Amino acid sequence: MNKNGLVMNRRDFLGIVAGSAAALSLPKFTISAHKEIPAHLQGYEKLYEIDPRAASRHWFREAKYGLFMHYGVYSLLGRGEWVMLREKIPVKEYEKLKDRFTADKFNADKITDMALSAGMKYVNITSRHHDSFCLFHTRETNFNSLESLAKRDLVSELSEACRKKGLGLFLYYSYACDWRHPYFYSPEAGWQNARPNYEKPEPSYLWRKNEDFEHYIIFVHKQLRELLTQYGPLAGIWFDPIMGYYARPDLFPIEETYQLVRSLQPHCLISFKQGANGDEDFATPERTAQSLKERVEKAHGPKNAAIAQNAWEKNRIKQLEICDTLLPQSWGYHEGQIAEHHTPDDVMQMLKEAREIRANLLLNTGPIGDGSIHPNDEATLREVGIHIRKYGFPSNEK
Repeated sequence: MNKNGLVMNRRDFLGIVAGSAAALSLPKFTISAHKEIPAHLQGYEKLYEIDPRAASRHWFREAKYGLFMHYGVYSLLGRGEWVMLREKIPVKEYEKLKDRFTADKFNADKITDMALSAGMKYVNITSRHHDSFCLFHTRETNFNSLESLAKRDLVSELSEACRKKGLGLFLYYSYACDWRHPYFYSPEAGWQNARPNYEKPEPSYLWRKNEDFEHYIIFVHKQLRELLTQYGPLAGIWFDPIMGYYARPDLFPIEETYQLVRSLQPHCLISFKQGANGDEDFATPERTAQSLKERVEKAHGPKNAAIAQNAWEKNRIKQLEICDTLLPQSWGYHEGQIAEHHTPDDVMQMLKEAREIRANLLLNTGPIGDGSIHPNDEATLREVGIHIRKYGFPSNEK
């Protein structure tokens, strides 16, 4: 469903996806991406000419270290990125945050300079988190940064800065959770975090049966097409949350979704935490590299646990990425955790542990509501960068 209330059948949409490039009216780079090497893949030209995706995988293995940012209207509240769910904020009340969102200190040049000075090779930002607020130009909802007080496309600004400086850009996208979309499935359908547990029924929630979920999938695929055709070559799409998928894998056309990504940008990497089906390019578990089999079996039974384990077994032998955060208890900005920010020594230990399992480290900071990076985090990242330039990355030997 788009913001005008129009619905397209998913079968019709997939027919369009399968059509010709001309029918899709794709920007030039999506058709000839294999001919023009992305800026972050400079130095991998020969492999890119043969196999763009292999070139991206090779680059990613050597990248080692990336910057993660959780930023959205939740940052204004300073109570973490799950505040809408945990505090049961009604949809209409939460939407009002858009009118306070200025992002006046979000500076893509400064952010990318900081990433480079920290020794990082790529950046990942929450293009859309579980609250469904979008930091990019989208025709599918008016709940986005261009139609906020900011009136800015933050993904566009960051993509341009990354391209100029040779950094890869990953886009986090909440594929398996949406607390605002009318047709995302309900907690009763399988996952307690699918919706806030409101005392009164939320009138905007319209999901009643499995077939209703097709409206959400159409929305997701249209938005992915926007992300993959509006911002030049991306390093990858980073899906989340995997537990929302493991709860109801039958609802998600994961193969079709991955095919859509790879048809638009053949070099584009895909990750989805431990993995949905094992066809991801790399796994990116939180904090530690481990299977979620036991957690899934306890919550959703052995059949779903087998899906989780099968994907993990396929992905664990590939390149790994450990994601962690400078705020131990939160990914989005949290005023109550200011004194708990990780130190440079903490980060060096994270890097050491990641290198020991031959994994990259994706290190998160939660920008403040105005878009600025917390000074503690910026100082930590710059100090770690000084150490890396002087001594190099930690050894990958235990």
